[in-house]
Amino acid sequence: MRSLIAVFVLGNLVLADSADGGRAADPRAGERLQMVERYLVQEGIRDPATLQAMRSVPRHEFVPPELVGVAYDNRPLPIGLGQSISQPYIVAYQTEVVRPREGMKILEVGTGSGYQAAVLAAAGARVFTIEIFAELATSARQRLQRLGYRATVRHGDGNEGWPEEAPFDAIVVTAAASHVPPALVEQLRPGGRMVIPVGGMYGAQNLISVEKDAAGEVRTRFLLPVAFVPMLSGLR
Repeated sequence: MRSLIAVFVLGNLVLADSADGGRAADPRAGERLQMVERYLVQEGIRDPATLQAMRSVPRHEFVPPELVGVAYDNRPLPIGLGQSISQPYIVAYQTEVVRPREGMKILEVGTGSGYQAAVLAAAGARVFTIEIFAELATSARQRLQRLGYRATVRHGDGNEGWPEEAPFDAIVVTAAASHVPPALVEQLRPGGRMVIPVGGMYGAQNLISVEKDAAGEVRTRFLLPVAFVPMLSGLR
């Protein structure tokens, strides 16, 4: 999940088991609640499942240790290898576009640190996520497992999608492609939708909605201008 824009993430007061068997409050929950209200709700995010997921997923768990203190700042943060964790508003916006619900099967292209995958999983989806950097794929897999999110991570080239698991109810792409990859369109279920940034690294980029109707006809729609890291090819 890697846009070059930023916002923060907040959630309701999460309770976690403490060592003595009691329940301890998540100390960052207030920051997530503030983020959701200030940067998501006030900016027009309305989908209840999206908002609840953003309230519950601890963004600070998905940034490098030295950046935990600024995890909820209104900006993207580097996660290594030239990649970044997208701003919460963009994460929420892309999530709202595909409207994840319990039982949906969603493909994410560009795992990064695993934050977008966690948000989709928190909304009830069964998530399959592809990362081109082996190091990021391994760390994201471990992180998502540790935090208990239902997401399957694969080290692979997102341009090719995940044909063995297709079709998908929705696809979320978190890196800018020069065009919409045909393999992803093919792997989208009739009635499904994809959200993908399209454009060059230094030129204009636009977030695009791709919808496939029941007859298999595909329609695209411009959503908003964005700035994402480029979608790469070839395993790293």
